[in-house]
Amino acid sequence: MLDPAAPQLVVNARTLLFSWLPADPDAVAALVPAGLRPRPDRAVFLCQYVVDDETQTSGFGAYSLTFLGVSLTDMDPPDGGTPGGWWTHYLASSPRVRQYASARGAPAGPGETLLDVRGGRLTAETWADGRPLVQVTARVGHTGTEAYNGHHRYLTARDGELIVADYPYVAEPVSPFEVESVEFLAPEHPVYALRPANPLEVCWGFYSPRVSFAYPARPNALDEPLPAAEPVAAAHQVPARRARSGLPSGS
Repeated sequence: MLDPAAPQLVVNARTLLFSWLPADPDAVAALVPAGLRPRPDRAVFLCQYVVDDETQTSGFGAYSLTFLGVSLTDMDPPDGGTPGGWWTHYLASSPRVRQYASARGAPAGPGETLLDVRGGRLTAETWADGRPLVQVTARVGHTGTEAYNGHHRYLTARDGELIVADYPYVAEPVSPFEVESVEFLAPEHPVYALRPANPLEVCWGFYSPRVSFAYPARPNALDEPLPAAEPVAAAHQVPARRARSGLPSGS
């Protein structure tokens, strides 16, 4: 088992991350524990990603992962950007990843995530217990000269204590990017409470064939002071030698 206090690095994961407004705001709010407050719009977030090769991680090996949760009020990371969030579901294909994440408070369970890009169309599927739970389709283009960087803040609970951690990341998003549909396919599964409203209203998001990020060394208890940071720009130009504007987004 990996030491849950040790940091872990993942590079070049194929990643879809976005947020929407839910069909049942009250059901979403009910998933947030006491001591935390969902945003007034009850926004939900979803991340589906695939790590294709063990050489892309410092210890996890190859795996796929889907996590979902609820965006929170007054929990933004130090550099702003996307709001902090409470993880409600965390479905990983790797037992090693599940053990590591569970020890850090994540609600980890088994699941498989599939991402496929063909002809400018992305299909992202999450499976658990032998059945599909979530399917997303999106229109995607190519990576170009822009990169996103910063931190995502996620909260979990461990031994009755709320835990917060900031996850640094660098992403090369594709353009154009447009989510076309989000389907929750198992009404009897707990994840169904997070389904989007109809019509779909996306708050923010991106797809990137290359996202690198780290699990920090030791998560903080919520009542511990968090490190402050100077604001930084969330988007930068990629050096010309790394630009991929002429290649397919899955390359």
